[in-house]
Amino acid sequence: MIKLFRFLKTYRWAVTLVLGLVLLQSLSELYLPTLMADIVDKGVIEEDLPYIWKIGGFMLLVAAAGTVFSIIASYVSAKISAGFGKIVRNKIFTHVEHFSLQEFDKIGTASLITRTTNDVQQVQQVLIMMLRMMVMAPMMCIGGIIMAVSKDAKLSLVIVVIIPVLAAAIMIVAMKGVPLFKKMQIKLDKLNLVLREALTGIRVIRSFNRIEHEKKRFDEANADLTETAIKVNKIMGTMMPLMMLIMNFASIAIIWFGGLRISEGHMQVGDLMAFLQYAMQIMFSLIMVSMMFVMVPRASASAVRINEVLDMVPDLKDPEQPKRADAKRGYVEFRDVTFSYPGAEAPAISGITFSAQPGEITAIIGGTGSGKSTLISLIPRFYDVNGGSILIDGADVRELSQEQLRSKIGLVPQKAVLFTGTVADNIRYGKEDATDEEVRHAAAIAQASEFIGEMKEGFDSAIAQGGSNVSGGQKQRLSIARALVRRPEIYLFDDSFSALDFKTDAKLRAALKSETLESTVLIVAQRVSTVMSADRIIVLDDGQIAGIGSHKELMDSCSVYREIVFSQLSEEEIA
Repeated sequence: MIKLFRFLKTYRWAVTLVLGLVLLQSLSELYLPTLMADIVDKGVIEEDLPYIWKIGGFMLLVAAAGTVFSIIASYVSAKISAGFGKIVRNKIFTHVEHFSLQEFDKIGTASLITRTTNDVQQVQQVLIMMLRMMVMAPMMCIGGIIMAVSKDAKLSLVIVVIIPVLAAAIMIVAMKGVPLFKKMQIKLDKLNLVLREALTGIRVIRSFNRIEHEKKRFDEANADLTETAIKVNKIMGTMMPLMMLIMNFASIAIIWFGGLRISEGHMQVGDLMAFLQYAMQIMFSLIMVSMMFVMVPRASASAVRINEVLDMVPDLKDPEQPKRADAKRGYVEFRDVTFSYPGAEAPAISGITFSAQPGEITAIIGGTGSGKSTLISLIPRFYDVNGGSILIDGADVRELSQEQLRSKIGLVPQKAVLFTGTVADNIRYGKEDATDEEVRHAAAIAQASEFIGEMKEGFDSAIAQGGSNVSGGQKQRLSIARALVRRPEIYLFDDSFSALDFKTDAKLRAALKSETLESTVLIVAQRVSTVMSADRIIVLDDGQIAGIGSHKELMDSCSVYREIVFSQLSEEEIA
């Protein structure tokens, strides 16, 4: 957790101010019992009313000053904690943005959300406590012991006996609670995962009548977390009663032995009252420490999880001196490319060699699991190849900066993703400074103008989270418009026409042809009708190229392609 506190450098002066204020507050609280002892011994016993008023007024001033110090310290520490949380969340988000898909798969989206929210909050809460207590607790404990000894050294032996008992009780409770706090965060991850799956997949769950099954899954994860939380809270719940019991026994012992010391004339009543208060301050300082023991283990577990994300080195790194691509504007070449997913027994694709040039449409077709989407995802460098190389305009993608590489690409993913905002906002996601005319033109090419015009506010109509208020085909067309408005050198369409009817598909492909005359276009498709007119068709089978050529050439030379064609088209359509 201390490793995370490096982000407090911005607030170093504010931290110093809080520590100074807490020190002054502690001194004021340590001074009050001595003033009270003076009032009793010199004012009450000697019946000196002016002295009582004088010291009483001074006590009020000291108490008021301590209260002011406490309020300011609380305010500043809260600001420091909130600012620290903001910085850490920003660091996590910025770092995660550079992860490859491999790192996302390793940690999991649900866990990343928990680490960015709940885990950071746990560390924030402990930071507030530490700012207030890491000075106060030691100061109150050490100062209380010194003041107690100054009042009566022999009576202080009671405190010497009590402190180890109190410390041992705290240690035993903490040792039992620490492992459970770590388990709680893992179980919270599991609960978030189940909840996220249930909410995002609600349509599938309802369509298959699996509501009870998902409810059971959630109940199990919820019960598991609740059981651990109850167990750890029971353990930690014993701490306060245990502390109070020890403190009350300590009070009884102090009053008993203090009474004997007064009767023997070795101590005054005021000193005993002050001694009792100092003993309570010492005990309360140890209770503060015990509260830290309750919070710190959980925050430490959270800090470990946060550091795990921040310390994870992304597989994808920009070269120290990025190479500049040649001015070929979109030339793509695969040279004997092989790629395997982490932990996979066999490569997803192997021995892939082909080239795609500007002004051409290259289509990729194959059966399910043949490696089509994998091949496309290697071009924008979502993953790095295991063997061979991918060149864009003559430069290996690993030698280009990721920003430079992706600025050349307009990707339409297999699963259309829309963001909350307006229709225009989603199209402008491809080009932030796109004019209204450019947005409308991209929508027209993507065959989206008609349904956008039917929406209540047209291009200013709101898109709900995940695009839940538009159909699958409308999502795909908006995703295509988003890529088109960018006017990139390379278009990647990853099965982006699957939700479109044949008529819209044909109109869209015809419009795309005139729009992408100077760009390289790669289309992944399941439909033969989508790829038949392509300049070049690459047929994938089990991760390898089974054939390359035009539709006519492949019908003569590639059995895999013929099988796909015959499974989709009638003899009349083929002819």
